[in-house]
Amino acid sequence: MPVAARETLPQIRKDLGDCRRCKLWEGRKTIVFGDGNPNAELVFVGEGPGADEDEQGLPFVGRAGQLLTDMIEKGMKLARRDVYICNIIKCRPPANRKPEKDEVAACRQFVERQVDSIRPRVVCALGATAAETLLDVREPMHKLRGQWFAFHGIPLLVTYHPAFLLRDPSKKGEAWADLKKILEFLKSDSRT
Repeated sequence: MPVAARETLPQIRKDLGDCRRCKLWEGRKTIVFGDGNPNAELVFVGEGPGADEDEQGLPFVGRAGQLLTDMIEKGMKLARRDVYICNIIKCRPPANRKPEKDEVAACRQFVERQVDSIRPRVVCALGATAAETLLDVREPMHKLRGQWFAFHGIPLLVTYHPAFLLRDPSKKGEAWADLKKILEFLKSDSRT
């Protein structure tokens, strides 16, 4: 029986179009879809774009993005271009507030389709909004962080969002421990 072709990232982006599925379109400059390798072994999923991302149309390019890039390149010794980075929501919320339930609901299908298109070996959920959305749970970060879960059959590890680490640098050690778990998994031959 032939296997159905996977949806491509350009097809998903085309379907997203000039999205007006929630009220966030009214204040955005740019839809921030995602960036990186469409065949990545590792996908990072954050919360939503900030001012710099809205301006440039790319995820994680502001201060939190620089920290994430350092985590990937200096810590994990991977090239940022070799991973894929996206957010739960694709438009910047006013004053960078937490996305509301209806906004997450309107965007959720797109992040799920992005991950399904890429089929990485690992997903890293950055922060509570990403973890809660992808795992469909409502748990505090201390119960989720550093734990392995599954998203559509793909191993998913939860860690702190880089913006949180900028506010509380004392948690960087815990985040590094999480990234080391991901590296160990990627170095293994396991595909479970």
